Amino acid sequence: MADITSYKLASVIARILDDKLAKNITILNISNVSVLADYFVICSADTNTQVKALTGYVRDRIKHLFERIPSGEENDLKNRWNLLDYGDVIVHILHREERETYAIEKFWSHAHKIEKAAWEEESKEYSEYES
Repeated sequence: MADITSYKLASVIARILDDKLAKNITILNISNVSVLADYFVICSADTNTQVKALTGYVRDRIKHLFERIPSGEENDLKNRWNLLDYGDVIVHILHREERETYAIEKFWSHAHKIEKAAWEEESKEYSEYES
């Protein structure tokens, strides 16, 4: 298994989602407020098909890049909210309507949000579209 920090993993996952046009990508550093994980990566998609496709793409890319598979995976039957659990990083891929309804960021408002510029810089060598 590749040795990678949880911050780097979260940043690379956010970039993978961004490259595949996921919407409203947010990384929350929850390490100081929860024992669940170090980071949540949260994004939205406009359709159930996109939720499913993004989930599969992240799983495949992280396996390819770092030889890591999620220790847990939750997919609702309608692909409205899928979750990939990498231990230190938990990925939430939600249909836009579920994202608005459940407002994860509000629930975790005491967590630190990582700015897009920071995670883009941290993961730049993993971009499919920049040199």
